[in-house]
Amino acid sequence: MLLNYKKSLFLFLLLSILSYYILYSCAFANVEINNPQIGKVVDEFNGVKVYYNGSINNVSGRNIAKDGYNLGLKYQCVEFIKRYYYQRFNHKMPNSYGHAKDFFDPLVADGKINRQRNLLQFHNGSPTKPQVDDIVVLNWSSYGHVAIISKVTDTEIEIVQQNPGPNASSRATFPLMFKNGIWTIKIAGALGYLRKNK
Repeated sequence: MLLNYKKSLFLFLLLSILSYYILYSCAFANVEINNPQIGKVVDEFNGVKVYYNGSINNVSGRNIAKDGYNLGLKYQCVEFIKRYYYQRFNHKMPNSYGHAKDFFDPLVADGKINRQRNLLQFHNGSPTKPQVDDIVVLNWSSYGHVAIISKVTDTEIEIVQQNPGPNASSRATFPLMFKNGIWTIKIAGALGYLRKNK
């Protein structure tokens, strides 16, 4: 009985600390914004620039390609991945709008075409391993988050991202697990990944 009480108390304290950290991070995610730096290049991957956005909610207008294709709101995460696919693969998504989490359609079967994006879609927990250039879709907030996979090994992936927050890095690494024939990206809220159909 005492052991169960100690386990419950430990779990309660752990959850309290995690909840405080998450709430603190969300409440102060937009603090310490360096406004003069907004629009400055902070990274580049395969010749496509990543720009600083300051606050995660900041918008500096809409980025439209010369041919009229909507690349998205400057300098949100969606704008980077759409610009990346447009510049690298000359890919235009049939639906050029939507929040980051809307890029993943849970009704599309693993390995089939997501018609809204005209990309192959894989669920997190797929027999198909993630690849460099894939778009990873994360359900991190009410809008979600998207990033480009920039490196893959058998045990981890690296992502390159735009608008991760005013003080966060444009690069992040997360564990990748292969078990029972299934690849799983160990990121909370990872929905899956999208890929150009070759």
